[in-house]
Amino acid sequence: MSERGSATTIDEAADLDPVEVESESEGESDVGSSDAERVVRVRRWGSVIKIAVAAALLAVSLSTAAVFGWKLHNARAVESAATAALDAARQYAVTLTSVSSDALDQNFAAVLDGATGEFKDMYSQSSEQLKQLLVDNKAAAQGVVIDAGVKSATTTEVQVLLFIDQTVSNTVAPDPRIDRSRVVMTMNLVDGRWLAGKVDLP
Repeated sequence: MSERGSATTIDEAADLDPVEVESESEGESDVGSSDAERVVRVRRWGSVIKIAVAAALLAVSLSTAAVFGWKLHNARAVESAATAALDAARQYAVTLTSVSSDALDQNFAAVLDGATGEFKDMYSQSSEQLKQLLVDNKAAAQGVVIDAGVKSATTTEVQVLLFIDQTVSNTVAPDPRIDRSRVVMTMNLVDGRWLAGKVDLP
């Protein structure tokens, strides 16, 4: 290349507008800055999404734990109610099927004390007639629960199936005989006590 040509090139470069050169340089800087900002924004959104997902998973976990805890609590409450009602039904079955003509008032008072609702009303209405029948026949009976189990249960009502042997004697049959019965007893929770609301012989 000639000296003239080199000089011309240098002169031309010297004639370039400094503002234009600076603008080009700034343009390149802006491009780099935009890319960096995009990276920062993406990272920030990634963090937000991770936090949101974690929060959602925590909420689901807490909700599941609450539901499971409630079900477990309810199951235990029903199981406890069934056990208490079964024990009460066993004891009441003996009271109901055991009687002596020498202590009828005590026997009937005990039966009514352990009853409620429909069964209590029915027994109250027939008690005087039943008392007279027992006195006239000098009847006596002793009940024993052979087996019992829960048919259904909630926290306030439990159905119990009982198998009862009742030894009976009276003036007509002075030698004791055994009557076997199957009884379905519905126990209701009333003021903290399990009472017989229904007594059926299926």
